[in-house]
Amino acid sequence: MLSLDFLDDVRRMNKRQLYYQVLNFGMIVSSALMIWKGLMVITGSESPIVVVLSGSMEPAFHRGDLLFLTNRVEDPIRVGEIVVFRIEGREIPIVHRVLKIHEKQNGHIKFLTKGDNNAVDDRGLYKQGQHWLEKKDVVGRARGFYQDNRSVEDRNYLFLILEL
Repeated sequence: MLSLDFLDDVRRMNKRQLYYQVLNFGMIVSSALMIWKGLMVITGSESPIVVVLSGSMEPAFHRGDLLFLTNRVEDPIRVGEIVVFRIEGREIPIVHRVLKIHEKQNGHIKFLTKGDNNAVDDRGLYKQGQHWLEKKDVVGRARGFYQDNRSVEDRNYLFLILEL
């Protein structure tokens, strides 16, 4: 039993060793959080790395692919760009492509999205009465991705593509 072995190891440690192990664990967790926060600042995205959860973007992206996001305010949103957006009332963000852009005379931009593998646009996904997304809804825009193209038979190829 793994848990009993672990407890035996902890019991055998003196206080200094136990303190050292707890401190090491805390340093690892703190380092990971600092790296994540640093990525958030550099990319301007609340979530700089996301996992594709559905097949709605196939064949471009498959379930399990990682997307690397940026969300710079000064970059305009363009038709064909892949965005990750959050809908009010839904916890999980959605990865889809910008289908249409509607720009008002005052410069305010709204846009419509659609999954590559979906037959219709995303208006059915938006909250009731919402027909367009705005920049405030965007978590980030895909700038690169990691796609594990390994089949069950052939696990030799991994691809990492980054747009700089």
